[in-house]
Amino acid sequence: MFDTMIWTKIVGGFCGAFLVFLLGGWAAQTIYGAEHGDHEQAYVIEVESDEVASGEVVEEGPPFADLLAVADAAAGEDTFGRACGGCHKIADGVNGTGPHLYGVVNRPVQAVADFDYSGALIAVNDVWTPESINAFITDPGSYADGTKMAYNGMRSAEDRANVVAYLATIGG
Repeated sequence: MFDTMIWTKIVGGFCGAFLVFLLGGWAAQTIYGAEHGDHEQAYVIEVESDEVASGEVVEEGPPFADLLAVADAAAGEDTFGRACGGCHKIADGVNGTGPHLYGVVNRPVQAVADFDYSGALIAVNDVWTPESINAFITDPGSYADGTKMAYNGMRSAEDRANVVAYLATIGG
């Protein structure tokens, strides 16, 4: 059906295309890669002297306690459904990807017996206070290094306060 020359051209075409992709990847890595050697920075951007330590939560605006005092639990229910409801369930004893959050406010950390926690949370705190929930959902990876919770965090302080207010109404 095919002679040797046709097969040679087909295999050569695939090898040539693969070589072009390899060379393109190498060129892109060379141009855009993170490793650029030990070159000095072209210019320095001055920052204010009150630098924040790595992992420290910087609050802009009113303190969390003030936001929680005026939080809207109904808005928190909506935010919970969009941001948290895919992995966490509210019903007592019904776990999702994450443990159920029935009665989570002021509940001991790792209190759900049939859920396999990562162990990172118990090193950070003992009880899920409103403040610790706020800190955790701001950036779970920074709050509890090694946590299984793969969530980038909730940036809005008002949304976090609303979610905590909503959770406080469940099983409390």
